[in-house]
Amino acid sequence: MIDTKVGIDWIIDMLRKDQSPDGSWDYPFETGISTDAYMIILLRTLEINDEELIQGLTKRILSRQAKNGAWKLFYDEGDGNLTATVEAYYALLYSGSCQKDDNRLSAAKKFILANGGLEEVSMFTKVMLSLTGQYKWPAFSPLSIEVVLLPLYFPINFYSFSVFGRANLAPIMVLADNKFSMKTNRSPDLSHLHLHRNDIDQWTRSSNFRSLYSFIEDGVKNLLGLPEQLHQLAIQRAKKYMLDRIEPDGTFLSYYSCTFLMIFALLSLGYKKTDSIITNAVKGIKSMMCEIDGFPHMQYTTANLWNTSLIGYALQTAGVAPDDHMVDKANRYLLDRQHHKFGDWVIHNPKTMPGGWGFSDINTILPDVDDTSAALRSISRIAPSKLQAWERAITWLLSMQNDDGGWAAFEKNINSKLLQFLPIEKGEFLLADSSSADLTGRTLEFFGQYTNLPKDHTTIKRGIRWILKNQEKDGSWYGRWGICYLYGTWAAITGLKAVGAPSDHSSIQKAVNWLRGIQNNDGGWGESCHSDSKKTYVPLRASTLTHTAWALDALISTAEKPTTEIQKGITYLLASIEKEDWTTDYPKGQGMAGAFYIHYHSYRYVFPLLALSHYHKKFE
Repeated sequence: MIDTKVGIDWIIDMLRKDQSPDGSWDYPFETGISTDAYMIILLRTLEINDEELIQGLTKRILSRQAKNGAWKLFYDEGDGNLTATVEAYYALLYSGSCQKDDNRLSAAKKFILANGGLEEVSMFTKVMLSLTGQYKWPAFSPLSIEVVLLPLYFPINFYSFSVFGRANLAPIMVLADNKFSMKTNRSPDLSHLHLHRNDIDQWTRSSNFRSLYSFIEDGVKNLLGLPEQLHQLAIQRAKKYMLDRIEPDGTFLSYYSCTFLMIFALLSLGYKKTDSIITNAVKGIKSMMCEIDGFPHMQYTTANLWNTSLIGYALQTAGVAPDDHMVDKANRYLLDRQHHKFGDWVIHNPKTMPGGWGFSDINTILPDVDDTSAALRSISRIAPSKLQAWERAITWLLSMQNDDGGWAAFEKNINSKLLQFLPIEKGEFLLADSSSADLTGRTLEFFGQYTNLPKDHTTIKRGIRWILKNQEKDGSWYGRWGICYLYGTWAAITGLKAVGAPSDHSSIQKAVNWLRGIQNNDGGWGESCHSDSKKTYVPLRASTLTHTAWALDALISTAEKPTTEIQKGITYLLASIEKEDWTTDYPKGQGMAGAFYIHYHSYRYVFPLLALSHYHKKFE
């Protein structure tokens, strides 16, 4: 007979030990070495000689280098990742700790040149190389800065893009417009990494783009005013967009990439390196630093609120009382961080008051659907005494349903088909914020389990229709913000079950059969990060705690009694719960396919705790 209590108690003890004094859990939001490299480049370019931090980041970057000289985004990526290797190489040279003839950099150089040189790195990295004087800005930008002036009724306008797209595009458009670059006496020379190819300008390759660009240009020409006045107005509008969204810690929307870009955009507009906005932004980025394995790591953002929401409700699902000191502190932390300000979401959802939650510790204006439903799950057992916070959040969550019936992350109806014609790399991830199975499934699960919303409510019925319509042919669902088909399938199944779908429904049975068919011999499940780029499930060929917990939780929700697959999965979880190897470090979250992956250090506790608790309640 399986006894899950031992595993449940072990996780609860670990979480109790790791809670921060403010009630949150500050487990790292780890995203590889890119942010570490950018920090070195930023500090050196601004001539901020924080040698202790620079040398610590240098050591972390070197510790992640593979034997062939490259750096990877995830364990099974292949020989390495060109973009990550260029970023690491540049940062190591700029740090002053490594010279070009160093064996480690020689090996990296060999890998870079063998894989296409600087010409083949990602668009975002080309921007960074351009603004630090290592790459030539393109002849013209893929988007003229006047786009920020186009009215909302124009088919493509600044608010057609996702908020995370806008946050990065606003400073990029300013920088590209000014063709800004900044070098110092310590700047390395990366000219030896160019292969000097004579490719056609990447912006002119697509006839669809040329047509769309002309369409946008026509829209700009129809604006009232002289061209130069409009141009200056657009620059001021882009600057205001950035400055209006600076969080209390000095960062731009609490994200590393857009804060990094904002600093350089402001420099291009004449701000001094010593301006308080720039120094506060640098301090804000520094404040997001954490320590992993004895090395400093610059987090892309902090995950405190997300961690705390998930852990708070997982603990209560496991039987920890709401008035337990640990849970009470967590819920107080969450209630203190409910949003009261309007953010960009109001542009497409103008009739609703604020009431959501954001992702990071200091987020005040960028709420999202997933964090809001997660926070609500945690406070649900104390909601009657906090009725106003509960009602405001429920109203906001309901209002964020897209016209297609699904839910996206940050905004409503940000999925214009025209965006696919813009020649912006990974545009579907950067520019669109579409309905997804993970968000829609989890939102349905919340409404079904934690509210009195009738199962035949229009919101529920529309959400169910979206889920059923977007199932893959093999029975799985694609999860936008996790890895990947296991994530989406878990959210879709548990969401459908929570709102009354029977276990023998054909879509659920098809998904259950898919999960059964991909279980590993050791009883666990594991999915490769390659899934999101290939747009089909790719097995990891190893089991992970988090993937196993997702698959198990989905199967448990549909089962009348423990099946063989469930028993094997629970046995794997309990036997592996304390393990530490590459599978526990493997990314379980993604922001941009093939480019940006997240290792949530909290997930190894949260999702096994939920799966074990649901098994214990239902079958033990």
